[in-house]
Amino acid sequence: MRTAIFGAGSVGTILGAYLAKAGESVDLVSRNENHVNQLKKNGAHVVGTVDFVQPVRALLPGEMTGTYDLIFLTTKQTENPTVVRELMPFLAKNGAIVTMQNGLPEVSVAEVAGAERTYGCAIAWGATMIGDGVCELTSEPTRKALTFSLGSLDGHHDEKYDEIVRLLNLMGNVTQETNFIGARWVKLLVNCAFSGMSAVLGGTYGEVAADKRSRLIAQKIIKECIDVADAAHIKIEPIQGKDVVKLLNYHNAFRQKISFWIIPLAIKKHRLLKASMLQDLEKGKKCEIDAINGIICTYGRKVGVPTPFDDRVVEIIRDIEMGKARSEWKNLSRFDDLAEKR
Repeated sequence: MRTAIFGAGSVGTILGAYLAKAGESVDLVSRNENHVNQLKKNGAHVVGTVDFVQPVRALLPGEMTGTYDLIFLTTKQTENPTVVRELMPFLAKNGAIVTMQNGLPEVSVAEVAGAERTYGCAIAWGATMIGDGVCELTSEPTRKALTFSLGSLDGHHDEKYDEIVRLLNLMGNVTQETNFIGARWVKLLVNCAFSGMSAVLGGTYGEVAADKRSRLIAQKIIKECIDVADAAHIKIEPIQGKDVVKLLNYHNAFRQKISFWIIPLAIKKHRLLKASMLQDLEKGKKCEIDAINGIICTYGRKVGVPTPFDDRVVEIIRDIEMGKARSEWKNLSRFDDLAEKR
């Protein structure tokens, strides 16, 4: 099958490098001309917890020709309606788009491509763009850390699905989800707590978990996500073999203390991860806050569950986007009134 990764930034470039290293033919497509030129000239340089250079086939969108059986989508999901419409002429009649984005992007992709041509993939590893042609893997380079949760909103399964499993299995472990919304929700929970606070504070996941004040806020965000999912009758699936609800949910002070001390251990494999939202803010771009913490706020209002900590993260990020604040640790003080109430 002919395969492309569209929006080959940090995640897409690293995935493409791993697939090419395994002998697969895949096109890495990016709008970033300098990045594409470096990939063409020098290959993909993956640094961080690994260090290797892999020749890859890189293209600008205008250089795409023919059709693809599989298109892995790694752009920001806020652009989905426009991007997917632009991709449809390049998608084979029986082809499929695989979303590898944050939040719950399958709905917006399926609205354009059709549910039968849409698969979702939640990734549980992190990456950072260091420079043109150079991307950092910030999670441990083990199959247990480099994981993928694959499925679809309507549960369909065909030969394209089997090919997706085969390809992703070349990099890390693939979990085939029957309850895909639950698999998406657990990744959303992690992103809300750690991407949200990473963007607010300007730190890594590990730094957020290490500081007791920021860890407490992350814990409150996790609790909000669990409570909203429960009210919405969403069963949150395990991630990388760990039952997050069993480990981190609490209904009394004793369980809350246990949850608090487990958090740094739970995030250890991804402690170096720097949120993509923070990377966007540092470049002066708007980020995906509406698709991450904002989703929990929206669901919470629908099911009648308060989400004050997620609401405050969204508020702070909005101020950063408008230039009224910066991603820095002093933003912790903006949660003081909430900590006093709960």
